[in-house]
Amino acid sequence: MPKTKEKEYLDGWKRAKADFENYKKEEGNRTERMLEFQRAGMLIDILKIYDNFERAKKTLPKDSEWAKGILLCISQISEFLKENGIEEINKEDFDPNFHEAIEEVEGEKGKVIEVLEKGYLLNGQVLRPAKVKVAK
Repeated sequence: MPKTKEKEYLDGWKRAKADFENYKKEEGNRTERMLEFQRAGMLIDILKIYDNFERAKKTLPKDSEWAKGILLCISQISEFLKENGIEEINKEDFDPNFHEAIEEVEGEKGKVIEVLEKGYLLNGQVLRPAKVKVAK
């Protein structure tokens, strides 16, 4: 067999190997993105539960043992969210990248007047925008 055929086969094998390595990397990245997407969906569901606990917290009786248990649950959920890269959006000025304006009221233009539903970031990216009343 001539040397050129050997080189041709070797080059073809090297290209096929490189293509397969690239495929493995791309598939790994695709799988990682899919897992992050699923994780974000789960965290959004947990945030709904956390929101309800936060609402309930406002009506808890003082100095009640069961109320202390509820507060402990809220604290544990909050800690879990922080450990998973969740942070609350805290911005006074309206920013459509972080807020969803639900209502406009009189006041200093562009200021968030009231947060109706907290917004959250996941590793610095908006997971859920804050629903706010904004001044017009």
